[in-house]
Amino acid sequence: MKVGKIIKVSGPLVVAEGMDEANVYDVVLVSENRLIGEIIEMRGDRASIQVYEETTGIGPGEPVYTTGSPLSIELGPGLIEMMFDGIQRPLAVLRDQEGDFLLKGAEVKSLDREKVWEFVPTAEVGDEVSPGSIIGTVQENPVFLHKIMIPPGVSGKLKSIDSGHFTVTEDIAVVETEDGDRAVQLMQVWPVRRGRPYERKLDPDVPLVTGQRVIDTFFPVAKGGTAAIPGPFGSGKTVVQHQLAKWADAEIVVYVGCGERGNEMTDVLMEFPEIIDPKTGQSLMKRTVLIANTSNMPVAAREASIYTGITMGEYFRDMGYSVALMADSTSRWAEALREMSGRLEEMPGDEGYPAYLASRVAEFYERAGKVVCSGGDEREGALTVIGAVSPPGGDISEPVSQSTLRIVKVFWGLDYALSYARHFPAINWLNSYSLYQMKMDRYFDNQVDQDFSKRRVEAMSLLQEESGLQEIVRLVGRDSLSEGDQLKLEVAKSLREDFLQQNAFHEIDTFCSLPKQDKMMDLILAFYGEAREALSKGVYLNEVLSLPVRDKIARAKYVTQDNLQEIDQIKGELKDEVAGLINQRGGQNA
Repeated sequence: MKVGKIIKVSGPLVVAEGMDEANVYDVVLVSENRLIGEIIEMRGDRASIQVYEETTGIGPGEPVYTTGSPLSIELGPGLIEMMFDGIQRPLAVLRDQEGDFLLKGAEVKSLDREKVWEFVPTAEVGDEVSPGSIIGTVQENPVFLHKIMIPPGVSGKLKSIDSGHFTVTEDIAVVETEDGDRAVQLMQVWPVRRGRPYERKLDPDVPLVTGQRVIDTFFPVAKGGTAAIPGPFGSGKTVVQHQLAKWADAEIVVYVGCGERGNEMTDVLMEFPEIIDPKTGQSLMKRTVLIANTSNMPVAAREASIYTGITMGEYFRDMGYSVALMADSTSRWAEALREMSGRLEEMPGDEGYPAYLASRVAEFYERAGKVVCSGGDEREGALTVIGAVSPPGGDISEPVSQSTLRIVKVFWGLDYALSYARHFPAINWLNSYSLYQMKMDRYFDNQVDQDFSKRRVEAMSLLQEESGLQEIVRLVGRDSLSEGDQLKLEVAKSLREDFLQQNAFHEIDTFCSLPKQDKMMDLILAFYGEAREALSKGVYLNEVLSLPVRDKIARAKYVTQDNLQEIDQIKGELKDEVAGLINQRGGQNA
C-alpha cells in the first residue's frame, strides 16, 4: 500500500503529497486513525482529499494510505431494514462497538459476515449467464425476496452452483469465462459514482400511486420518474416524503436523510417499524433501507450518502423491483459541495456554489428511470427519485432549486402560507406542475374512469378561477360578485378543504386510492353542476349552500375503501335535495 504525507488540513479537506500512484476518486485512509477519504483532485503528486470523518487533531506529516480502488459499497442480502451512515457503515453495529458517538476511523463491515442465508438456485449447471442474470434467491425476510445476480463483468457458462446455507462471502457458483473460472458470492461490490448497467431505458408511463390526492390527481409522478419538493423550512417537505415512503406503491424504499436534523431521522426510525404495510401486513421496515447523514455528522459525507442511496436503489431496480428513493434534502448536499469548492479555492459560480453544481445534480437525477434490466430475461425495474430542496427563505430562484427544476419532470411547490393555515399537504396547486400529465391522463382514463382527466381539468380551472375572484373580493367585497361567481368560490373552497387537504395522521384519510379520489372529485363537481342548474331555475344561492348534503360531501374523505358506494349514495341524495329545491321554487312561482 503506497503511503503519502499530509501537507495541509483545512476542515474536511486534506492535501497530501507523494500520491503519484493514486487516481481521482480513489479511496484513501488518512492519518494513523485511518479516516476514510476520497481523492477529488490531483495536481502532479499532490492529492486533494475529501475526508468523510471528523478531521480535528490530525496535522501535516501524518501518513495517507492509498487503497487503489474507488469508493464502493457492498450489495447483497442484509441491506433491508438496516440504517447506514453516508459511507455504508451500519449505525447499530457502530453503536454496539463504539458507544453512542461516532469515533474516528471506526471500521465495520457493511454486510454481516457471520449471518448465514439460505440460497435457493434458479439456474442450472450449463446455463449461459451474463451480467445481471438471476441465478437464485434468498428470502431476506417474510416480505422481500432477494434475487442473486451475476455481477457486472462476468459472463460465460455456469460450471457449478450449490444450494444451501452461506454467508455473503462464501462461493455459491462458478462461471466458466473466457479468462478462466470466476467464483460468484451472494455479495457484490459496486463503485457509487458509476451508474449500474441496464439493457435499455423505457418510457415511464405508469403512475407511482402515492395515495395523496393533490399528487395523484393533479401532479402525478411516473414510476421511474423524477420529482422535486422545494419549500421553505416548516412547510412540510419531510412529512410529504414520509407519506410517500409509507404509501407509494413502490416495492422497496430507500430513504436518504442528507444533512437534515437528527430528530427527523429518529421519527422515521420510530414510526416505520410500527406502520403496517397494507400490501404485506408486515412492518414497513421490512422493505426499507435508511441512510442517515444528519446535520451534526461530517459535512463531506453528505455527498457519499446521496451516491450510496442511489446505488442501492439501482441494485434493487436491477432485480426487477419498483424502487422509490427519497433524498431529504439535496440542498444540504449542495452546501457540502460549496464548502469543498471554497476550500479547493475554485472559481465560485452563482451564490458561491461551484460552477459544476448543475451537472452534479443532473448526474444524480439521471440515474432514475424505468429500464429493461440486464440479464436477458426482459424483466423491468423502475427507480423513482424524489428530492427535497430547502431554498433559504423559500426563494426558488436560488441555484440549487433552479438546477433541480431544469432536470426533474415534476415540481411540487410547497407554500409556507398554506402550511401556516394548517393545510396539508401544503403543495401550491397554482405553481406546481407535472410533465408526465398527458401520459398519466391516458392511464387514469383507461384504468380508473374514462372521465377522470376531464374532471381533473374542470377542477383545476375552478381552482385557478378562484385565485382571480379572490383578488376582486379583496378589493370590493364578496357581495359585488354574481351568484354564479360566488358559487365558484364555494366549490373551489370545497375542492381545497374536502379534496386537496388530507390528514396524514387520520387512519382513513392518510391514504386515498385512485377510485376513491375519482369519486370524491366527481361528487364535488356534481354539486357544482346541480347548484348551477338550481340557480338557473331561480333558486337562491344561500338555499343551495345550506343543503344538509353538503356536510356529507365534506365528510366523504372519511369513507372507507370498502364502502365507496356510500359516495354514490351521497351523490344520489344531492340530486334529490336539489330537485326538491327546484320543485319548491317552481311551486312558489306558480
